[in-house]
Amino acid sequence: MSLPRIWRTAAAFLAAIAVAMGAVAAHLPIERFGLPEGRDIVREAVQMQMWHALALLALGVGLRSPSRLQALAGCMMLPGIMLFCGALYVTAFSGHHLGSVAPTGGSLLILSWIVLGVGFLARHD
Repeated sequence: MSLPRIWRTAAAFLAAIAVAMGAVAAHLPIERFGLPEGRDIVREAVQMQMWHALALLALGVGLRSPSRLQALAGCMMLPGIMLFCGALYVTAFSGHHLGSVAPTGGSLLILSWIVLGVGFLARHD
């Protein structure tokens, strides 16, 4: 399976999960299970997840043959989303912080955007 196809597929599922998590946060009393500010934490995770799902979708649709840097950026974005947003969901619903998991995921997301920008600058289309 090609990277663009993987990105498109992952983007679709990540977007679906983001919508589902938003619905969960809107309808369940998550304050009873996690933190009082759990709903706000979930909203932040949903927003970050959806933006990055859309970015992956754009990469999957727009880059039929990504350069090595562009491929690296997309491949960094996927675990970044899972680590960052996943850690926020766990914190919101359980009240348990996963240490450096969210910052690691966030760092991967930041680096993926930097690598993607460098990849676009270096590409000679």
